[in-house]
Amino acid sequence: MSTHIDFIYLSEPDMIRAGVTDMPSCVDTMEEMFGLLYHGDYRMAGPNNDSHGAMITFPADSPFPKMPRPTADRRMMAMPAYLGGNFHTAGVKWYGSNIANRERGLPRSVLMFTLSDADTGAPLAYMSANLLSAYRTGAVPGVGARYLARKDSRVIGLVGPGVMGRTSVAAFIAACPGIDTIKVKGRGRKSLDEFKSWVNEHYPQVTRIIEVDSLEAVVRDSDIVTYCNSGEVGDPSSYPIVRREWVKPGAFLAMPALCQIDEGMERADVRKVLDNTGLYHAWYEEVPKPAHQYIPIIGVYFMDMIAAGTLQPEQLEDIGKIVAGEAPGRQNDEEIIIMSVGGMPVEDVAWGTMIYRNAVQRGIGVSLNLWETPALR
Repeated sequence: MSTHIDFIYLSEPDMIRAGVTDMPSCVDTMEEMFGLLYHGDYRMAGPNNDSHGAMITFPADSPFPKMPRPTADRRMMAMPAYLGGNFHTAGVKWYGSNIANRERGLPRSVLMFTLSDADTGAPLAYMSANLLSAYRTGAVPGVGARYLARKDSRVIGLVGPGVMGRTSVAAFIAACPGIDTIKVKGRGRKSLDEFKSWVNEHYPQVTRIIEVDSLEAVVRDSDIVTYCNSGEVGDPSSYPIVRREWVKPGAFLAMPALCQIDEGMERADVRKVLDNTGLYHAWYEEVPKPAHQYIPIIGVYFMDMIAAGTLQPEQLEDIGKIVAGEAPGRQNDEEIIIMSVGGMPVEDVAWGTMIYRNAVQRGIGVSLNLWETPALR
């Protein structure tokens, strides 16, 4: 029996050649992944197999002068998962994040992904993962829009025109091809201009890009709303808010970043959907309370509401159940639906597996040898 093991290394240009930026395919892949999630054919870390991952944080005061300081977005994290079905692979994404990277001309986070054979644990691929992560993150709101947005949606309201904002827009357009208008709120001229150039290059069907200067202007009259901005975590009153009076009947809101809602949005007639209910239970168990102070995703606020008795667990819905056809998607043109997007390592495994298979089929990447025969057995 051969003990020879090779794997492939995929640089970022290799990943692009292998299709990592193919958003319609990524949305399809995430949809398939959610069906497996609902039926339980997956595993992530933690005691309930639903943990986002294991994160290293740094103390404010350390006796070790070289230890990193806890500046904004300073963290290191491993996100492992197994995904079954047609994937039947395992993997782990590793990233370091530091907002000061931007001063060096680097992305805030630098990510790599290892894909492994689910039976032996042997590596199949080691790949650049910034685009992998960005596209799978944006594709999840796209799955939500496929089932929960009005089919005649035309207007996107976007806070944060960065990477997450772009990939979310790409996914929304894949799900709702009638979109022709984007209202966008950004922090600076450079990011807004880059976003507009990107939209004009890739989505000529978008004939209007309207810059706005308030959250209210983003939300009002928008068919699809998404907050994709970064910011300081700790004080939920400072998180970007959605007020019920701003939201048009029939709107779909997908929230993958900092978000707070008012009492009107808390009411039971606003449908509340999670990307994976178990993920939020895991998060809630892992951090102090109220949990929304530590994890600014709106689904974590829903967990705080349950603990306070202002929301019943059965009022939360799971997108996997909807994708599996065991719960309804959008039921009428008037209902307001808000979906929390937390991000999960099974998404990296799903999209990473597809890109790996594309690369093998097309002869992309550099083959590396692990060993012919292991020195220790």
